[in-house]
Amino acid sequence: MSETTSSKPMYEKIFDDVKRQIMAHSYKPGDRIPSEKELAEEYNVSRITSKRAMEMLAAERIIVRKPGRGSFVADPEADGEVAPEAGRQGNGRDVDETEKELAGKLIGVVLTDFAGSYGTRLIYGMEDAAREQDCFLVLRRTFGIQENEEDTIRKLLRLGVDGLIVFPAQGEYFNAEILKMVIERFPLVLIDREIKGVAAASISTDNVKASSSAVEYLFDLGHAHISLLSPPPVDTSAVEDRIEGFVQAHASRGIAADRSLWVSDLTSTLPSSFSDENIERDIEKIMKHFREHPSITAFFAIEYNIALLAKAAVKRLGLSIPQDVSILCFDSPQFRIGEGYAFTHMRQNEEDMGKLAVENVMAIMDNQTVANKIKLPAELVPGESTAPARGL
Repeated sequence: MSETTSSKPMYEKIFDDVKRQIMAHSYKPGDRIPSEKELAEEYNVSRITSKRAMEMLAAERIIVRKPGRGSFVADPEADGEVAPEAGRQGNGRDVDETEKELAGKLIGVVLTDFAGSYGTRLIYGMEDAAREQDCFLVLRRTFGIQENEEDTIRKLLRLGVDGLIVFPAQGEYFNAEILKMVIERFPLVLIDREIKGVAAASISTDNVKASSSAVEYLFDLGHAHISLLSPPPVDTSAVEDRIEGFVQAHASRGIAADRSLWVSDLTSTLPSSFSDENIERDIEKIMKHFREHPSITAFFAIEYNIALLAKAAVKRLGLSIPQDVSILCFDSPQFRIGEGYAFTHMRQNEEDMGKLAVENVMAIMDNQTVANKIKLPAELVPGESTAPARGL
């Protein structure tokens, strides 16, 4: 039997089958019924599907789920309780995900990577919320490789996590495992990404507004020729939105956004392309671009590591920051040792983003409705990398 043999969703078929067996007294009050793992194997479906069927049975008080013991047919005369002697059968231990209830819910967290500039405070926020919600996190990095992401999600589901928080890899397409979870309504929250046209809960920075505010700040310093530095957008919503904010800021001032000043094919900061060779190539690319466009007075870097590339390029050209050229970016480490100065940057509200991700995935587990898209404001933090445009 497969998940596509009928127009009726498989979780409903499993629900109907188990309910029918209970009504026919194949399973009597107090009897243990197959676990999610056993049902998934029997029906050749994912654990997501069998889990939902079990949740429906429990919601209708047809079964009760006992931490550390398993799921049992409810006894109407005992107000939903099972007989005390029921429970451990076979080898004396039911390997069911309900054992985890003794220690709280388990949430899988899938990130591309994290660092002091972005990601560490996100994890702090998640961990704080997990402690408050009495749940636990299982963290795995994918380094921006979609194959790693798919494999990690599959393994976390087999582990029996109750929900997932995913910071998807950059790329044109979301992986099949994420789309499957959306379709099957598994508790899932995306961080920093959106699936356009698909109702998946997501939490991100208001990147359009944040980017627009950053560019407006540069305009107020007299910069009219601003170079945008970014990785290829490749349908990545965060990058697309920051570029959109850059364009909107120009439009609001009646200034044409000169795309010839942009460098939008920097790849060395992507987790899957981080190498000395690629870093050197991108620095040389920025240097060449600056020589060809000497009118540039400021760089707007989509992310912190790209700002570091721009800084290296400017220094190699024998120029000074911010006297000769200003640099503004997204994110920056809170603590700097030996860096020399702090970049002016847009600080994302990482800790609140992490807390909301945990709170929302827990709410989805409890069948509560959560906002489809949550966008948090970013704060402009002036640093030592920006100054009035040269000549002013």
